[in-house]
Amino acid sequence: LRTFIAVLDFRNDFLPAILGMASAFVLDNSQTKARNALKRVAKMPYNHEWADEFERGYLLLADIYVERSKFDLAEDLCNRCLQYNLSCGRAWETLGSIREKEAAYRDAADMYEKAWFLEHGASAPVGYKLAFNFVKAKRFVEAIEICHQTLTLYPRYPKIRLDILGSAMGGLRP
Repeated sequence: LRTFIAVLDFRNDFLPAILGMASAFVLDNSQTKARNALKRVAKMPYNHEWADEFERGYLLLADIYVERSKFDLAEDLCNRCLQYNLSCGRAWETLGSIREKEAAYRDAADMYEKAWFLEHGASAPVGYKLAFNFVKAKRFVEAIEICHQTLTLYPRYPKIRLDILGSAMGGLRP
């Protein structure tokens, strides 16, 4: 943390140092300090040279806003991230969690489906969330497909079998 502060004393707008300092604050459970540091990142003009750092900063601040139930601010940051990188699976996943918390399960399923596609179906947590939202949106066949794909890659992921697969199969029965 001292190193980041020393770098910022020399050059106060150095994005990697601001992001490192914010990450250190998050690890220290100083959410307010992290949020204040990340607000500086959000106010900076976008620079393609630091694209990855901007993306990480936007998404970290969006996660903080989601925890505080400030969904509109988090959504704006995710959309800004997607404006520069449409293939950011984590931004789609964050948008899905926002929609899920707003009980818009069809929209959440669409967002998680984009994240699932961008991660090539290789993320068990995204597969679980996608299947869960498919069940909530009454798209049982798709939920069963995602459960099987996830269990093929992660056979020791019993939570999806117990929670989602049974509900989806039960929803198909009259």
